[in-house]
Amino acid sequence: MSLENNLINWDMVREYSAKYGHVVPNVRFGKDAVVPDRSQFVLGDVNIQPKWKINEKIMINTTICGGFFSKDTNPNIPITTKEIYEEARSICLAGAPMLHVHVRDDNGYNTLDPDKFHEVLDPIKEEFPDVIIDGCLVANREGYWEKMEMLLKEHLFDITPINATSNYAGDRVFSPYPHHIIEKCELVMKYNVKPHIAVFTDGDVDTAYRYLISTKLVEPPYDFGILPALPGCSSMNNPQRMLEGLMRMTGLIQEAAPGAHIITCCSGRASSYLAAASIIMGLHVRVGMEDTPWMWPHKDDKIKSNAEMFTMFKSMAKMLGREVYTPQEYRDTMHIAKK
Repeated sequence: MSLENNLINWDMVREYSAKYGHVVPNVRFGKDAVVPDRSQFVLGDVNIQPKWKINEKIMINTTICGGFFSKDTNPNIPITTKEIYEEARSICLAGAPMLHVHVRDDNGYNTLDPDKFHEVLDPIKEEFPDVIIDGCLVANREGYWEKMEMLLKEHLFDITPINATSNYAGDRVFSPYPHHIIEKCELVMKYNVKPHIAVFTDGDVDTAYRYLISTKLVEPPYDFGILPALPGCSSMNNPQRMLEGLMRMTGLIQEAAPGAHIITCCSGRASSYLAAASIIMGLHVRVGMEDTPWMWPHKDDKIKSNAEMFTMFKSMAKMLGREVYTPQEYRDTMHIAKK
């Protein structure tokens, strides 16, 4: 800034200053200077600032460990069944209405071992009988389809993801066959488990529509989860791309499955900012160590506790006028049978 070297037309400024002076035009029309929701020039009930259509209730689904990350990535992530159980219990004690559950084998990899699921979930279901169990079942090894059906028969889970995707999330290929997507959905519904349609990219929404929605295999209320922001998924490498991607994916889902209930997974570097944007948009969120090791997109701080993540986003939702669903409220809303 310079008073000596600038491009202001000072002659014009001085001319109008002399003509109009410095009294700022501020004329009050009507009793109130600003009427927040109407105009005093209009007769009748014309609301010019209607209330936003935001779901006052929010579901916060809290993950425990997932199958992506190891202790090399985040030393706080639970791996053994004892660690997973203790983490699940702390989440429930914090008041979480839903748990997203994986278990790991003795080498630390995702498994469908029924004994390990029972070790974690039997005491949880006994102490917290109302909590909704979202069990992640991926038949990615020989014999796992049969194990998946065994777990469904034993009524351990209330909902489970149907991965309508083909992606390179990280350094691995994950691509369920079309017949697998359809038959897994058939299988979970056979055992009265709610299908949770998981999409990672824009194209996955079309996949879900073609195989599950347009065929009327899945009927309303639709339950979708979006898992962007991981490497190989919908790119969200800065705030602008995050907001654009979130709006695009949710818009595509609402076109494909009107009225769909959408849970955004707090994935990758976008992490907590993605969850915060979703809460503002009236969506629902999944938070925890499965989807990201990081607390914040602009720092390297690692998540220390899944219960802390749940509590943080419950507080954020409350600050924005939204209350967390109780398990029964959510069951009633989404037609989820209690096991």
